[in-house]
Parts: sequence; C-alpha cells; structure tokens
Amino acid sequence: MTHSPRKRFGQHFLHDRGTVDRIVAAIAPARGETIVEIGPGEGVLTEPLLAATGHLHAVEVDRDLAAALRGRAEWSDTLCVHEADALRFDFAALAPAGGRVRVVGNLPYNVSTPLLFHLLEQRAAIADMHFMLQREVVERMAAEPGSGTYGRLSVMIQAWCRVRPLFRVAPGAFRPPPAVESAVVRLVPYAEPVIDAAHAERFGEIVRRAFSVRRKTLRNGLRGYVDADTIAAAGIDPGIRPEQLRVEDFARLARS
Repeated sequence: MTHSPRKRFGQHFLHDRGTVDRIVAAIAPARGETIVEIGPGEGVLTEPLLAATGHLHAVEVDRDLAAALRGRAEWSDTLCVHEADALRFDFAALAPAGGRVRVVGNLPYNVSTPLLFHLLEQRAAIADMHFMLQREVVERMAAEPGSGTYGRLSVMIQAWCRVRPLFRVAPGAFRPPPAVESAVVRLVPYAEPVIDAAHAERFGEIVRRAFSVRRKTLRNGLRGYVDADTIAAAGIDPGIRPEQLRVEDFARLARS
C-alpha cells in the first residue's frame, strides 16, 4: 500500500525495516494482549503487531488510509480499524474487563503534546505506551530538574508515568524524511502516582502557571494563585525558579 503523505495530518511514514524490528522488540507484544496502534499509516508496524498478538485495534484519522487498511483481506478478521481523531478517541473503552490496553504509535509531531495529555487522562486503563516522537520532545519528557529542557511537559509526564527513552531514529527511516531526528520512548503509568486524584487539577494549574513565566521566581509566577507564605509553608523557597523544583515539590505544593 502506497499513500501520498498529507501535510495537514503531519504524516511521515516509517519504512525502515530495522527500525520496525527494534520497535516491535521494545514493545514485546504477546498473544491475546489488547494493543491499540495510533496512526497505523500504511501498516508497516501493524503487520508484525498483528502477527504477534492475533488481534489489533488501529486508530486512523485519514479516511483513505483507514479504508485501505480495512481492505486488506488477510486482516479482515484480526484488525479493527477505528476511523477517528486520536485526540478525541476513548481508549479506555477498549480495555478488557479487569485489564488494560497497551498503546503504541508513530505520533504526528504536530499534535504529539496534546495527544499525550489526552492519554494521561485515561492512564488508569493503560498498561504502557510506546511512541515514536520528535527527539526533542522525548528529551523534554525525560529531563531532570535544573536542565534547560526541564519544563511543564517533563513534570506532567513524570508525575503520572515512568519515562524511558529507548533509541533514536534518523530522518531517513521515514517517507518523506522529517526535518528533525526522532526517538522512541516507553511510558509506564505508575500504580501510585506522585499526585493523587483529589489534587490533580490544582497540580496541573500550578505547573502550567509556573512554567508559563519560567524565568520568573515562583513568588512572581504564581502570584494571585498561590502566595509566598503558602509556598514557604510547603518547604519551598519562593525565590527560586520553577525548573529547580522536582516533581515531588510541585505535588507537595499542590497539597499544601
């Protein structure tokens, strides 16, 4: 199946067999698991996943690609194609009774961050996630406090998931080649996350406000939302910048 990539969907189709094999090895799919592939495209990753599991869900927004995947006679009984926008898709609805889904995909770089946040909202139904992303995004997700890449995405992902960058992928592995290097990452939701559900909304708002003015101190960045005395009472210096705080510090502040 050959499809002309559509810029509005941010399509870059993986074609390098060696990279596909490394991704499948990292996922280690097993028979009977419920796996959901986001953006299957031309099916290069779909094929080995189906061979390993015997059944696969695929979420594809491009109606022509979705139709082509449905038209593969050899997959008619094993591939369930959901023609839908992954940003609005209910992944939790696919979780088996008493179980969770595994989510994989070569995510469109133009919507990767909002899509990650959408998936985090459904983390209770997700066992793990393996994604191809822009290398810079993976570095931000895994960044440590004090680094130049540590920010809102780092804190929000690390609060809910264990993050493990796996390997980099050169632009030539795709058609057409993207202008940036890519990387594959594994995300595993914590059974006991850093922040509890009761304080999750406040936690997210504190993180958002703090990093929206990351060059300002916490005292100034959170002015009107959290006062300096409350920050100090949480054992945090109001005069430091947000990139100096650990995820646990933000959680403690949200609970204070």
